Amino acid sequence: MIYIKSPQEISKIEKAGRIVANALEEIKNFIAPGISLAEIDRFAEDYPKKFGGRPAFKGYHNYPASICLSVNHVVVHGIPDSYVLRSGDIVGVDYGVELDGYFGDSAITVCVGDVSPEARLLVETTKKSLELGISQAMPGGRLGDISFSIQEYAESKNFSVVRNYVGHGIGRKLHEDPPVPNFGQKGKGVKLEVGMVLALEPMINQGSYETVTLSDGWTAATKDGSLSAHFEHTVAITKAGPKVLTLPDV
Repeated sequence: MIYIKSPQEISKIEKAGRIVANALEEIKNFIAPGISLAEIDRFAEDYPKKFGGRPAFKGYHNYPASICLSVNHVVVHGIPDSYVLRSGDIVGVDYGVELDGYFGDSAITVCVGDVSPEARLLVETTKKSLELGISQAMPGGRLGDISFSIQEYAESKNFSVVRNYVGHGIGRKLHEDPPVPNFGQKGKGVKLEVGMVLALEPMINQGSYETVTLSDGWTAATKDGSLSAHFEHTVAITKAGPKVLTLPDV
């Protein structure tokens, strides 16, 4: 069932989303060669507590950490460990916060030090595909309009769109209906209505779109070992069009 949110509920999701966005800004600024994934996780554990929130991922279906950190060929759900970031890495940073019973969820991919032109293009393409997807989150449109715009742009740059993992509705639960694929057809799928809140999150691979799940039961990696990038925003559909709820304070 798709839950339509009131303006008051959207405001609460935005408050959680702003904490997420501010945390991601700080993480982006301190990620550098020599920083360990465990250090980033400790920051993510503590940050929302200052505002009365909590990290949304910790304990979710027994997930053991407060943030997902996916390095290089890891697509999503990478569990932070003692790995120390090196120049040339790219790292997907996926983070959620619960505040007063509502969730915000966002992700960025950060280039560490000097990365290859190919890696930088992958990251820039994934970010742009999210922006194009958001632009299609219009009342009266269809979910497939979002999916198609993401897929079309990514594939125009000769990258592939992950099929096994998709975006989702969000609100009182971290994951709600509807699923939001990053591939599809214009004019198809659920009709977009004012009050829907969606977490749009393209996951784009340098090589094949196929993925494998590693032995920890969480980490999803590219099957061919190629690089992967991930960006995400929580977006409300309003009468005036899409409103991004995971933007940092200016």
